[in-house]
Amino acid sequence: MKIPYLLSIITWLPALGAIIILFLFRKGREGAIKRFATAWFGLDFLVSLALLSYDRGVGGFQFLEDCEWIPIIGARYQMGADGVAVLLILLTTLLGWIASLSSWEYIQKREKEYYVLLLLLQASVLGVFCAADLFLFFLFFEVSLVPMYFLIGIWGGERRLYAAIKFFLYTLVGSVGLLLGLIKMYFLTQDATLLAAVTPATKALVAGVGNDAALALLNGSLAEAAAGGTGTFNIMAMQALGSVIPMGSMQVLLFFAFAIGFAIKVPMWPFHTWLPDAHVEAPTAGSVVLAGILLKLGTYGFYRFNLPFFPKASIDQTYFWGGAFGVRNVMVVLAIISIIYGALAAMYFVVKRDGDVKKLVAYSSVSSMGIVMLGLFSLNPNGLNGAVLHMINHGIYSAALFLLVGIIYERRHTRAVDQFGGLSHVMPGYAAVFLAMAMTAIGLPLLCVFISEFLAMRGAFEANPWWAGWAALGIILNAGYMLWLYQRMFFGNIDNPKNEALRDLKGREWAYMTPLLVMSLWIGVYPKPFIDFIQKPVAAIVKHVRPDYPVTPAAPRAPQTAEKR
Repeated sequence: MKIPYLLSIITWLPALGAIIILFLFRKGREGAIKRFATAWFGLDFLVSLALLSYDRGVGGFQFLEDCEWIPIIGARYQMGADGVAVLLILLTTLLGWIASLSSWEYIQKREKEYYVLLLLLQASVLGVFCAADLFLFFLFFEVSLVPMYFLIGIWGGERRLYAAIKFFLYTLVGSVGLLLGLIKMYFLTQDATLLAAVTPATKALVAGVGNDAALALLNGSLAEAAAGGTGTFNIMAMQALGSVIPMGSMQVLLFFAFAIGFAIKVPMWPFHTWLPDAHVEAPTAGSVVLAGILLKLGTYGFYRFNLPFFPKASIDQTYFWGGAFGVRNVMVVLAIISIIYGALAAMYFVVKRDGDVKKLVAYSSVSSMGIVMLGLFSLNPNGLNGAVLHMINHGIYSAALFLLVGIIYERRHTRAVDQFGGLSHVMPGYAAVFLAMAMTAIGLPLLCVFISEFLAMRGAFEANPWWAGWAALGIILNAGYMLWLYQRMFFGNIDNPKNEALRDLKGREWAYMTPLLVMSLWIGVYPKPFIDFIQKPVAAIVKHVRPDYPVTPAAPRAPQTAEKR
């Protein structure tokens, strides 16, 4: 059964829950508030499961909604999701429920405000993945900063204000360039010559072969922009326009205007320095959402905008230094540095006697996101499939590791590695779950990270064997620091008396860790259902950026209709 306005329901349901808590729950009813919020997150996840009806054989934007919003500038309330967005939406709703459940004992002050902000954060992030209009996307993208700023600043650690302000300023600075690039793209959609140069084949490729509803929305947006001269913010229209924007200084500048905004969010080296502070000072649920979801806003931005908006710049390898270096090379070099630097920085916090486990996991995210970026700029189906799947897999294992760090911190109020040792003797369940997630992060076969890293590395090797070789060094270092960390924390004797009576995992903790364990094993053993969601959208992106690449087009399916209101 098709649910009308499904994406709007999924997006705005958390905001409705926040309003209910804000106005209908009095302070002093903390138990009722946290139970209601967790149930509401669970409801949003259950509703989002309806997205599994996405037609994987067609691809393109589906579950389309189109409503007049700001006609004077051509901005419309348009929602739509392709297979990549569907998986990210499902990950967001699942981690939202997990984040809420994990906060029951950790958050002991101003609980009403905490759950309101957590719900609003979920709504803003879901809006990013559901938006089919660039102006709408930008609003959600910016609004997502506010709840996270307060979550870190109010419920974070000792240096929470410094971390919150640094997080906010870094990402806000990146958004300035993104806004300027967005405005320029909007003005380009007013150029009748460029609009007329877009071919029907390009429109069909962007919309998804056989996806009549998306094609109609794309054609309607282009026609409205041409007729009224107002331009359009429709994402598909701008993707189609990207095929006819000439290569030159304007396209390169636009590429980097978008890229800097998204690179800070990823974060890529050298824009990463806000991340360790934010992770260390954030409450556990904040770290879960930050690592599992918010970092994906950056990589999703590269996938959704940089590659299809600026295909000639994305593939360029000759623009700089007299034809010896190009835009693509810049992104690949930064990705490889991120992979190796993040791994070395994480290693430091194992070598350091009193190293912080949470900082280790934070720097491992820099390395892992570097693999995503390398896969994206491999610009072949294997690389992009691996990159997109690694977004999902990183969300699973990084969220799990931050939850595990939060569990031990609740018991010991320290994250220093030298304060632990021999934990497997008193916390065997915790030790088993930590081992499973450490092996996932390493990329052990039959666990989820293996298949995504394999695909990303396969794509990188196809593009340039040297790229894959350098990236492999980071993967080796990744295995080194994870195994070393596990050895220091869980093996040997219990030398610290404070660890002798630690409780093992409780029922509630098993409840939110089990889904992540199941997902890691499921994707690792049988990734086909997940890859099926992303294959057609990825193939379309590769064909759009590299028209000569031998990608098999999607077979046409039955027509669909868009919802108007």
